[in-house]
Amino acid sequence: MDADEVTIREQNFHSQVREYTICFLLFAILYIVSYFIIRRYKRKADEQEDEDAIVNRISLFLSTFTLAVSAGAVLLLPFSIISNEILLSFPQSYYIQWLNGSLIHGLWNLASLFSNLCLFVLMPFAFFFLESEGFAGLKKGIRARILETLVMLILLALLILGIVWVASALIDNDAASMESLYDLWEFYLPYLYSCISLMGCLLLLLCTPVGLSRMFTVMGQLLVKPTILEDLDEQIYIITLEEEAIMRRLSGVSYPVEYNIKQLEQELSNVKNMKTKLERRKKASAWERNLVYPAVMILLLIETAISVLLVACNILYLLVDETAMPKGSRGPGIGNASLSTFGFVGAALEIILIFYLMVSSVVGFYSLRFFGDFTPRKDDTTMTKIIGNCVSILVLSSALPVMSRTLGITRFDLLGDFGRFNWLGNFYIVLSYNLLFAIMATLCLVRKFTSAVREELLKALGLDKLHLSHNARDSEAAKPSANGHQKTL
Repeated sequence: MDADEVTIREQNFHSQVREYTICFLLFAILYIVSYFIIRRYKRKADEQEDEDAIVNRISLFLSTFTLAVSAGAVLLLPFSIISNEILLSFPQSYYIQWLNGSLIHGLWNLASLFSNLCLFVLMPFAFFFLESEGFAGLKKGIRARILETLVMLILLALLILGIVWVASALIDNDAASMESLYDLWEFYLPYLYSCISLMGCLLLLLCTPVGLSRMFTVMGQLLVKPTILEDLDEQIYIITLEEEAIMRRLSGVSYPVEYNIKQLEQELSNVKNMKTKLERRKKASAWERNLVYPAVMILLLIETAISVLLVACNILYLLVDETAMPKGSRGPGIGNASLSTFGFVGAALEIILIFYLMVSSVVGFYSLRFFGDFTPRKDDTTMTKIIGNCVSILVLSSALPVMSRTLGITRFDLLGDFGRFNWLGNFYIVLSYNLLFAIMATLCLVRKFTSAVREELLKALGLDKLHLSHNARDSEAAKPSANGHQKTL
């Protein structure tokens, strides 16, 4: 009996070591990829060898850690879905014994833990550490800046604690709920993270429908559009003449006094970019022009239609079945049954839709006016902006599994702290969320595909001068697009 207990303990020990090793290797890969992504956008002027360089380097490592956690949160649900299908297909395979329910539960718990750590500790520390200078009267240096940062973190924690306490008193004026706030680890942090998750889901509700409509424009700028009734040689000839004219002005030939050198250099840069894109369109093969672009657009339309259709079906399920609630359902467990009606094909479709919604939410986030100046630029993004972008991506990615389950994109149960959010059990919140997503996505798509027709009707009626349908984005319609032709009907 003792020998059996020792054997069981050894097996449990080796199992835990194997799981931690796998988690470490996966996170190391995500960390390396995140590091190269941030280095691509980080401003090179910030790299100097002094005290500020050390602070920037520490903030860079913390931002990289946060971005890696965000990537892990995005991959969490797809990895769990595909693992469930693999365990169903090969239940007795020796080569996938490392893939089990314990590993997946551990990944969910680690993702929740690191998300809390990055959101409430690491990112505030990185921001305050970057902006700190040390208290007056103390010797300047790293220690003084660390001291100021710690004091700011303590004050911030007290401020957030007071806000949550007042909010809890206003929402639930109960002695038990007030006393539970004293339990920092078991109640306060999960409750605060639940509030942040709700804010992240609301932000996704705003960004994703906008991103679904903007994806067509973004892909249209990346791909080569078909050349219908266009003479590319003539356009290249005209843009070449314009480039030569600007270069003559810069070299001093017939140089007008009223021209600014910086304006001319900017015009020359725009003209060169336009010429490069026109030449790329000319060199593109007929297959790339006439097949790839329509296929991608049709694929985006199908994915968007399937997403909205799944949300509509989920609304019906919510009205007739209580198990459709994100918090009320408890599935058979990992590796016991397929959670998709179509098996492996359905699981693959769910994974594609989850990634599509995440990309659309990021595109929609940077397309909003309020976050327009927040967009990172290659080799020209300050560390403060990088920290802000990492926090935004972390909030969006942490809310992605919750949104996917709430909208019915997948039936996979939320594990760990992700399934403990109180608002997931509120029928009216979940139903309203689904209704708002379906309505907003439909309206954004209708506006996207009818904008050109609407503007032509306004012009025909003589109402175009009233700017009824013009905004910051629509004003770009008269400008040359990324493919070198006018965006007109």
